[in-house]
Amino acid sequence: MHILDILETQSSTFSFEFFPPRSEEASNTLFQTLRSLERLKPSFVSVTYGAGGASRQLTHDLVLRIQQTTPLVAVPHLTCVGHREAEIQEILERYAAAGVSNVLALGGDPPRDQPAYDRASDAFRHAVDLVRFIVRFNAQRIHADARGFGVGVAAFPEGHPSTPNRLREMDYLKAKVEAGANYICTQLFFDNRDFHDFRERCELAGIHVPIIAGIMPITTLSGMQRMAELAAGARFPARLLRQVQQHANDAVEIERIGVTWATEQCRELLESGVRGIHFYTLNRSKATLQIYAQLAPLLARAHS
Repeated sequence: MHILDILETQSSTFSFEFFPPRSEEASNTLFQTLRSLERLKPSFVSVTYGAGGASRQLTHDLVLRIQQTTPLVAVPHLTCVGHREAEIQEILERYAAAGVSNVLALGGDPPRDQPAYDRASDAFRHAVDLVRFIVRFNAQRIHADARGFGVGVAAFPEGHPSTPNRLREMDYLKAKVEAGANYICTQLFFDNRDFHDFRERCELAGIHVPIIAGIMPITTLSGMQRMAELAAGARFPARLLRQVQQHANDAVEIERIGVTWATEQCRELLESGVRGIHFYTLNRSKATLQIYAQLAPLLARAHS
């Protein structure tokens, strides 16, 4: 299903993100997760793309497996780093042939094993270039959906890590929307005030596409520390930090705190009319299922 149809028929979407498994055991674990979440009827699920395209084939295989063996709508990530135009063209053609209707166009990170990676040979320097290419592809090819691929882009409520100028940051985001992006999905955040402020700044900048909020519940202390690294210095409110620090040696309580915090984030976002909530699952379902169980009536009304 095309993202425009999903957004048109659902007042608030809810969706999940997964990463491609690298072993048979991990693959089986992931599909157990998918099956447990499938009954919630998410609006879509997205599949990440490794730094520099390292997991491009794994992403493609997982997307096709979801597409062919489940009723879920799969949205593959696609990044600029390490790609020539011909490679992106081939990937889009394969997805189109398989009936995939949407992609998330990202700038991407350089390969972790190549800290001095030279992007001079990359055909796409920024996500806006990739969005423009996908839009041209849509115009040139007959896709299973006459509108071609729906296109999502990323944004950072707390500020883009490589763009300290917040005014310039909005200019870059607006350029992606004007190039043809249909919706925005945000990086994770823990203070809803950051999201609401970001949404207001989008309105002021003339950005009017739907904005989906990215949520990742804390489940372990080590996971929280990884979030701070991977999410470019995610800000943890003092009240949340205080609760976690008071129970630093109690794994069960930390998980409860994280799930409760994320649940209340989602509750407030839904009550304020958010257009969607995207759960970063880390390929596990427990925390997401707990959140959904607590918000089931509210989510059901928003999802209808």
